[in-house]
Amino acid sequence: MSSTALASPPNLLGELQNALQHGNVARRVETLRRVTDLFLNGVVDYSEEQITVFDDVFNCLIQEIETSAKALLATRLAPISKAPPQLIHTLAFDDVIEVAAPILSQSDRLDDAALIENALNKSQGHLLAISKRRILSGAVTDILVERGNEEVVESAVNNPGAEFSENGFTKLVSRSAGDDNLATCLGMRRSIPRHHYLKLIAKASDSVRARLAAANPQSEEDISTAVKEVAMNASNARGALNPETEAAHHLVKLLHADGRLDEDQIATFAEAGKFDETNAAIAMLANIPVTTVETMMIESRSEGMMILAKVTGLSWPTLKTILSMRDHLAGSDIKNIGEYRESYEMLRTTTAQQVLRFHRMRQSTEQTEPAA
Repeated sequence: MSSTALASPPNLLGELQNALQHGNVARRVETLRRVTDLFLNGVVDYSEEQITVFDDVFNCLIQEIETSAKALLATRLAPISKAPPQLIHTLAFDDVIEVAAPILSQSDRLDDAALIENALNKSQGHLLAISKRRILSGAVTDILVERGNEEVVESAVNNPGAEFSENGFTKLVSRSAGDDNLATCLGMRRSIPRHHYLKLIAKASDSVRARLAAANPQSEEDISTAVKEVAMNASNARGALNPETEAAHHLVKLLHADGRLDEDQIATFAEAGKFDETNAAIAMLANIPVTTVETMMIESRSEGMMILAKVTGLSWPTLKTILSMRDHLAGSDIKNIGEYRESYEMLRTTTAQQVLRFHRMRQSTEQTEPAA
């Protein structure tokens, strides 16, 4: 078979159909091998029109071919960026995972829409193959986190090319409760937002904290101190900061130095969902450690944030914006908002200051007490 045969698609298809209808198993497999070789040998130079011809040919062949031959075809075509698109889609949605897996894990011909459709409808084996792709968008990982079993979710979390949405991280932190392997993998991701990291550490077992400390031997002492202090609401978790959080804190310091850090700026941060910037701004204006704000921000109750807002001199609309940001990041809704407003307006600044002083005194006591 020569490349000139591609100029006459009907003739080529007719020859193939004749070979398939009258040939034995060995002949069908040999025909598939020869067509695959022909395609791979010239794929760099083929036009889209020629690739379309091959698409028709391959789809004709796989109708009458054995599973093992389809699996081999998938393995050979998966890494090819110009592989016939219809064929790739057909192989990716094959119920036999040995056929689908190479395509799902490697092929650049599959877009997010195809991956999402596959992840929503196919087996855990298909989801596992998708989780191993070089690049995964948040839209795809949302489905993996929602439908995937432990192996699938852990594989996605361990994939450095996988992105996770805010909702994805929220569900991952929730799923990690009681699952030390997942909690460890999630805690080791450089891209995990700080508010999710703090919640993860607060819920983590001693085993997980030890693993996270051991995962970075070069700063084991700092990490160990950070995770322990975050877990017991201490006041210094600098060792746990990622570069994004450091940058956010630096920005807030610059705004404060320029005299531009005020309530309006805090409200702007909160409206934009900027967790790190909002915490740092409140801490700066209230003259308290950032970790004190972070501790109260991740609590399920809102009294702590009401205390901080009152000490900082924030109005109710700004506090409401902050609470909305917090609950949105946590994947929940504000409840009894009217009662919170009434309580906040009744709260005296002097009372809030006294409560905050007591909270900080208790933290200092916990830090200086010897370990049991």
